[in-house]
Amino acid sequence: MGQTIIRSLSSGVNQSGVRDYNERLLLTLLQRNGPTAGSDLARMANLSPQTVSIILREMESEGLLARGAPIKGKVGKPSVPMSLAEGGVLSFGCKIGRRSTVLLLTDFRGTVRDQLQLHYKYPMPEPILRFVEEGMASILARCTPAEIDRICGVGIATPFELWKWNDLVGASMEDFISWKDVDFRAELARFTDLPVSVVNDATAGCQAEHIYGRGKEFRDYAYFFVGAFIGGGVVLNHSVYQGHQGNAGALGSLRSFGPHGESQQLIDTASIHLLETRLTEFGIDPQELWSQPQDWSRLSRFVEPWLGQTAQELAKASLSVCAVIDFEAILIDGAFPEPVKQALVERTRRYLVNQDMRGLIAPRIEAGAVGGNARAIGAATSPLFERYFMNGSQTLSAAR
Repeated sequence: MGQTIIRSLSSGVNQSGVRDYNERLLLTLLQRNGPTAGSDLARMANLSPQTVSIILREMESEGLLARGAPIKGKVGKPSVPMSLAEGGVLSFGCKIGRRSTVLLLTDFRGTVRDQLQLHYKYPMPEPILRFVEEGMASILARCTPAEIDRICGVGIATPFELWKWNDLVGASMEDFISWKDVDFRAELARFTDLPVSVVNDATAGCQAEHIYGRGKEFRDYAYFFVGAFIGGGVVLNHSVYQGHQGNAGALGSLRSFGPHGESQQLIDTASIHLLETRLTEFGIDPQELWSQPQDWSRLSRFVEPWLGQTAQELAKASLSVCAVIDFEAILIDGAFPEPVKQALVERTRRYLVNQDMRGLIAPRIEAGAVGGNARAIGAATSPLFERYFMNGSQTLSAAR
């Protein structure tokens, strides 16, 4: 890969009345760059050293920042790097998937501090909402009062229009239509006063990759998350782009074709549910795919052909999205073991070479770094973005 390139953020503002903007800018710079001295932050944000010093001291006193050991060896006083404080801010993240729901508590450094999981054949509102309520109570019971005071919100990552997926998960339409009337904010308001954010599940995975994974390396990229059903996300100008209805990057809906030329979507041709179906046909419990820690080596007879098909589909889908936006890279992650991810990325690269690329510039195909928990971790980032970090093209500049 060579040296990781971290793109630069745009300037701050010195005028009065905009301290919240400057605080968020400095927190975002620290999140993206790691421990950084105030003088360097002032230079990156184009703020006066005095302005930065005042803001850093106040955020340190609030417990948001931690002071590192002085760095000697340069002219003048030793520089003191500042960093996001461990446990400075906490948030809940909940991923509602087709096979499981994950509830976790994470801090704004991306460290998962507690986690619970519920498995099922297919998702239904009542048991999942009960799991979230009881799970939050259980996690809070293990927190200190100081930690509880630092929890800023709850993020829910869920497939949009979940009620339309009944045929893919094996539920009846009569049962599954109950999702249509679920208002997550109202449901959670019954047992928590925390603000609730709702985000598309694949977009949440993209958010996690953007903040805690390889998002520092690229300005514009498309993100594929291969779960029980494949989804995706889009990053433009350093920002996760959600679209005016929050459904941008619905890459699972890209057009594809079945074995007989019939029109299908990518979700029908490049998802783990296809591997589940194949295992079931041979009398193997597909739950083996999801058992933790994941190890698919015993299933290589079935995994190998699935990898080949999925890589071909991802290669074609990668060029399709690059025909619309000139992406630097395509990042691939998913709910599978690390060796399977690496094999999928390598095969996708090989298949891409053989595609018709007239009029297109081939993107880099790279592996995501966050892994199977990306959607739950990404859900937890939504409250953080709303209160502490920046994720908008107006705040970010082109790479130097």
